[in-house]
Amino acid sequence: QVTAKTAFLFILPQYNVSVPRADGELVQYHYGLKDLVTILFYIFIAIILHAVVQEYALDKINRRLHLSKVKHSKFNESGQLVAFHLTSMVWCLYVVVTEGYISNPRSLWENYPHVYLPFQVKFFYLCQLAYWLHALPELYFQKVRKEEIPRQLRCIALYLVHIAGAYLLNLTRLGLILLLLQYLAEFFFHMARLVYFTDENNEKLFNVWAVVFVVTRLFTLTLYILVIGFGLPRVENQALDPERGNFLSFLFNNILFRMSVLLLVCLFQASVMWRFIHFQLRRWREYWNEQSSRKRAATGAKQQAKPLKRDSGYHENGVVKAENGTSPRTKKLKSP
Repeated sequence: QVTAKTAFLFILPQYNVSVPRADGELVQYHYGLKDLVTILFYIFIAIILHAVVQEYALDKINRRLHLSKVKHSKFNESGQLVAFHLTSMVWCLYVVVTEGYISNPRSLWENYPHVYLPFQVKFFYLCQLAYWLHALPELYFQKVRKEEIPRQLRCIALYLVHIAGAYLLNLTRLGLILLLLQYLAEFFFHMARLVYFTDENNEKLFNVWAVVFVVTRLFTLTLYILVIGFGLPRVENQALDPERGNFLSFLFNNILFRMSVLLLVCLFQASVMWRFIHFQLRRWREYWNEQSSRKRAATGAKQQAKPLKRDSGYHENGVVKAENGTSPRTKKLKSP
């Protein structure tokens, strides 16, 4: 029994609470320090799954494609993220649909703070934190190039800050919707990269990703304005109460603080859109340069393929005759 209790500490979420309801008791969860033990266990699980995907899927495809070292590293990165984003996207969609967060947008801010979480919501957040923490040792295991490490560290840090912030500040419902939108755009981007590595002439999925990216950015900005600008300021309990998990509503009741946060959100989204536009312009410029170089190469090949212009006349018995029937060769003058 002692061993079983210790095993449950690693495998299952802790801090369960029975919440009384009209139709009976409902078991829900809140967070605490024991969550770190559960996250540690699922970090090892994520490392094992990462190795399985690499060994039985990505390495076999890489052997057939014969990619360069740079493309090989990017292919492995995108392959791992496609598997993770697809799994997380389906799982997150299932959670928000079954919990009714999409059908009832008011639930994103109503009854804040959302201290008590359903099992599937808490387990989802623990697994997300475990995955992005496991990405840190994977930088060493995958032998990522030094030039790529700062970019990947930035990406990991941003995901950890947003996921942990939503989890600790009791904004888990809003965090689920934002993660769903983010993972949707990231899935199409890394899927487009995989298709591009297999066939460099196929860039159609990049166009699909561009549309999905713009749409998800608009939805993300709309959600921030809806929840921060209109939802949280209307929460009944506006007093700071850390024991009950109320950290934000009293801040968002201040219009100056609320407008400052919205301004920061808009500036961040604007910077993301600027990098996106810059990337698209560079891609289109490279595309048109490649097309023009192909046209020049095709034109040069046609010019070289043209037949050489022959001298006027015709052949007779292997000798070139002029049009008047005389030989084009100069006659030798007899010496006197």
